[in-house]
Amino acid sequence: MKNLFLCIFASLLVMGCKEEPKRTNYIINGTAKGVYNGVRVHLNSIDEKGKDRLVKTQMIVNEQFTFEGEMQTPSLYNITVNSIPGKLPFMLENSEIDININKGRILSSEITGSKSQKKFETYKTGLNNIEKEILPVRTAMRNARLQKNTAKQDSILKRLEVLNNKKTQYTLDFIDSNKDNFFSLFIIGEELKKPNLDIEKYMEAFNNLSSTVQTSRDGVAAKLRLEKLYRAYTKTTSLEIGKVAPNFEAPNADGEMVALNDLKGKVTIIDFWAAWCGPCRRENPNVVKIYNEYHSKGLEIIGVSLDGSRGQKDPKKAWLDAVKKDKLTWPQVSYLQYFNDPVAQLYNINSIPATYVLDKDGKIAAKNLRGYALRLKVEELLQK
Repeated sequence: MKNLFLCIFASLLVMGCKEEPKRTNYIINGTAKGVYNGVRVHLNSIDEKGKDRLVKTQMIVNEQFTFEGEMQTPSLYNITVNSIPGKLPFMLENSEIDININKGRILSSEITGSKSQKKFETYKTGLNNIEKEILPVRTAMRNARLQKNTAKQDSILKRLEVLNNKKTQYTLDFIDSNKDNFFSLFIIGEELKKPNLDIEKYMEAFNNLSSTVQTSRDGVAAKLRLEKLYRAYTKTTSLEIGKVAPNFEAPNADGEMVALNDLKGKVTIIDFWAAWCGPCRRENPNVVKIYNEYHSKGLEIIGVSLDGSRGQKDPKKAWLDAVKKDKLTWPQVSYLQYFNDPVAQLYNINSIPATYVLDKDGKIAAKNLRGYALRLKVEELLQK
């Protein structure tokens, strides 16, 4: 009896110490008919710039390969096979996914088992149908340009605009119909890479996603990107022609704060310049002539100096010496922080000389005018 208990106890120990089966969150079961043993298959993630990043590599054995791992959220990956040209994009998520590689054309491979993949394929089909409509219109536009047919180009351009709007609306409608699917989040991420994005619409689309999608790791990252783009967008739109110029305060040479709003009710030129800027210094005599001629008729100028570069030993002295030498008698302000000047950043100044011309209501009437063009604009605004 004693021996029997010992045997049972030993058996329990063996069973208790046995390694539990490893839990995997995704399994890719791959089939590659006609592909030789030893050929390598690569699983790649795709970064924000669209570049591949190798995640795992497996070798084909008996026309089979397997990938296992874990995903935080579904995301676009691709598979490449050394002996097959091209790559196979697909939505990878925590599920069992079967991939049947087409040796002749990898994009024709079959993928099953991923819910996000189904949405991906549905979305691509709809988008491709619109692209088929756009293609002949683009061809017609090229021909019209070769023929220099302006009237035809205008007509085709309107058609292109309609189709591009249709494409955008299809994307937004798809996202709206799939609020709880992570593929919608992926679409928003892809759209954020495009220029001329309607950021307000995609901000709204993101805010309409389910809380599960929004609060995921990828959702939080997408929100940060959206907010950054939205801030840049609002900053740019506030500087469009017809918008009221943003107010600012900056110190003059004596450290006293001067505000743009102090000049309200007059035609005003905001002149961004610096002592070290050759083109600015060459333009200054023209600005002086305009100021001397029109100041008594209601023109004001406020100079914003971007002195403070590393090459200047004494930026303030250089600034004030230039003011005196060039006879700039209107208000001058500067934080002496080069292009990091808060006013320059508020007005998106990336190069100088740069000017903003404001009407009597403080609205932006023109930008970056010089010479005779600046004079004509000032005359026009003063006559209103």
